[in-house]
Amino acid sequence: MRNAHLRALLLAGLLGLTGCTSSPVITTVKEQPAPSAFTEAHQLAQSDAQGNARQIEALLATLDNASLSRHTAALATNDPLYALASRAMLRRGLTPPHPVERGPDLSSRAPAAADGYRPPNALAVLLPLTGNMAAAAKPVRDGLMAAYYAEQRSRPPVRFYDTSAGVIAAYQRAVAEGADYVIGPLQRGEVDVLFAQGQLPVPVLALNRGEREPPETHIAFSLAPEDEGIAAAEWLIARQANRAVVILNPGDDALRRAANAFSERLHQRGGQVVETVRLDEAPTRLNAAAANAPIDAVYFAIRGEQARSLMPQINQNPALASAARIAASQITSGTGNAEENRLLDGIVFPGESLQTRTVSGIPSNPGALTPTARGAAARLFAFGHDAWLIAAYPERLSRPREAGLGGATGVLKLDGFGNITRTPDWSVLRGGVALPYSDR
Repeated sequence: MRNAHLRALLLAGLLGLTGCTSSPVITTVKEQPAPSAFTEAHQLAQSDAQGNARQIEALLATLDNASLSRHTAALATNDPLYALASRAMLRRGLTPPHPVERGPDLSSRAPAAADGYRPPNALAVLLPLTGNMAAAAKPVRDGLMAAYYAEQRSRPPVRFYDTSAGVIAAYQRAVAEGADYVIGPLQRGEVDVLFAQGQLPVPVLALNRGEREPPETHIAFSLAPEDEGIAAAEWLIARQANRAVVILNPGDDALRRAANAFSERLHQRGGQVVETVRLDEAPTRLNAAAANAPIDAVYFAIRGEQARSLMPQINQNPALASAARIAASQITSGTGNAEENRLLDGIVFPGESLQTRTVSGIPSNPGALTPTARGAAARLFAFGHDAWLIAAYPERLSRPREAGLGGATGVLKLDGFGNITRTPDWSVLRGGVALPYSDR
C-alpha cells in the first residue's frame, strides 16, 4: 500500500515536470503601429525642416483636408513643421490657424487704414527697362502704375531703375536715393544675385522666385509654372477626379515645369497620371492612352492653337470626351478668334481677373486702353497690378483669417518662408470666350 502511494507521488511529479518542459511560457510582443504621416513629417522637421522639406511636403500631401487642418492647428507658430504645414494648407486654399511672422518692418510707415492700406514712404521699382527683357517688363510696369493711380489716397513717390546694367548697382542707387521699399527684380538670376548679398538694408519684394528662400524681411512673388500645376492637381482632387492624361509640349520650359508639378502633386494626393502624351505623338497615342480607362481628366500643358488641332479627336473618343478638361494658363496663347476657340469650350484654366472680372479701380476692359493689357501680356499686366497691392497692403497678406489679399491674379497670402502663395481665379472657355468658372 505504501509502495503504491510512493509510485503515485512519483508519477505526479514526473507529469508536472514534463508539463513545465514541454509547455514553455510564450510572451506575445505587441506590434507597434507605424507612425502617421503627420508624425513622421513632424519628426523630420524636428531633425532638419529645410533639408527634409521635399519629403515632408510629400507626407503632408497624403493627408486629407480635415486631418491636415486639425494637426496644423495643434502646432505652435514657432514649431519647425508649422511653416511647411501652413504652406500645404494655403496651396489647397485652406486657412492656416496662425499668422506668419514674415515680411518687412513696418514701424516707419504710417498706421494702416481701416482696409489695411499702409504703403511705403518711398518706392523703388527694379525692372529690365532696356535689352531683351524690356518687352516683358513693360506690361508689369503698366499694371503696377494702373493700380498705383487707381488709389485715390496719399501715395508714395515711385522711381524706376533699369537692371540691365546690373541689379546690385540698381538696388544700391535706389537705396541711396531714399527708397524704403523695393519692388523687383524680375528675372530669376537677378533675384538670386540680389538675395546672395546677405544683409540688404531695404526690404525687397522680388518679382520672381530664385533658387533660395527669401531672407528675413524680404518677400518673393511670382507666376511660377509649378504653382499652376499644383493648383490644377488640387482642383481635380477636390472634385474627385483622380486619374488624368497629360498632353505636354516638351519644348516649352514653363509648360514642362507645370506638367511635372501637376503630375507630382496628383500622385502625392493619391491620384494618378495614367499617361503623359507628348504633343508630337498625340495624334497616334491619345486613343491608346484613353484605353487605360477610366479617365477622369485631361490636363493640357500646351498652347491654345495646339489644343484646337486635337479637340476633334478628343471629342470623338468617349473616354476622353466625358473627362474634365483643365489647362495651364498658356491655353489662351495663340488664340484670338472666338469662333475658332469654340473648339476649346469647357476647358478650365487659371485666368487673371482682369480678363474675366472687374477689379476695383481698374477699367473693366483695360486691354481697350493699352496693348500691354491684351493677349499674353495681360497676365504680366495683372502681375504688376498685384505687386503694387502687396507693397501697399502688407498686413493683409500675413493674416490668413482675413481671407488674404484679393488681387488680379487671385487671392494672395504670405507663407512662412516669405513666398506669396496664390489661389488662382479659375476661368472657363464658353463660346470661345473666357468666363469666370463656377461649380454651380
